[in-house]
Amino acid sequence: MLACCGSRRWAERIAAHRPYPTVDALLAAADEAGYDLSSPDLDEALAHESTAAPALGTPPAALTALRAAHAAYESTFGHAFVISLDGVLPDERLDQVLAGIRSRLGNERDEERSVAADELRRLARARLTRSVAGP
Repeated sequence: MLACCGSRRWAERIAAHRPYPTVDALLAAADEAGYDLSSPDLDEALAHESTAAPALGTPPAALTALRAAHAAYESTFGHAFVISLDGVLPDERLDQVLAGIRSRLGNERDEERSVAADELRRLARARLTRSVAGP
């Protein structure tokens, strides 16, 4: 569970209610647990996130822009940039990440925590879905 969301409280809450009758029930429980994260829980979850590696073959100029954008975000907000790219085509992900960082750098700290929490919920749903689907 911690691989899906880095909050121990979130993971314990999801694990405590097993088994779930359906995947939808599991995802609903994950959403509810995500909405109930306290500020320290959110900090813990964000601390477990890391910057995703760019796709192989990403042009050097794009890598430089991506590194600079991530560094600016982490310097401003104190944690890795989180974004769910579920449903985004692979060749559009770099643009989506750069656009997301650039637009969210203008957020106030509290607004960005709210956006990051929403993205963490989306990431947890996607990770749970993949883990249930198996290889």
